[in-house]
Amino acid sequence: QVQLVESGGGSVQAGGSLRLSCAASGSIFSINYMGWYRQVPGKQRELVAGIIGGGSGNYADSVKGRFTISRDNANNMVYLQMNSLKPEDTGVYYCGADVRPGAARPSRRYWGQGTQVTVSS
Repeated sequence: QVQLVESGGGSVQAGGSLRLSCAASGSIFSINYMGWYRQVPGKQRELVAGIIGGGSGNYADSVKGRFTISRDNANNMVYLQMNSLKPEDTGVYYCGADVRPGAARPSRRYWGQGTQVTVSS
């Protein structure tokens, strides 16, 4: 059993900052990819930022230069620093990770429960 738990969401005015955290726990052999996704009502979940291992992140064009993704591999954590927030950044942010639960088991995608981010103008 693998759990992902997000924290750090909330309400902020435009121009403000928030930092999201996601902790992975449970039966974890290895984690390759970790990422943050955003979903708004009536739309599909979309990638905001992702990171593989200790590499640099990849970002949606709409957040480049404002958001930074980082990982703490030793503690199975991923973070999203969000600066210069805009009303269009509003949504539920989900943490997703590709986890191998055991050495002989294949990797699969796990999701957190989501955390609400609301940016007011």
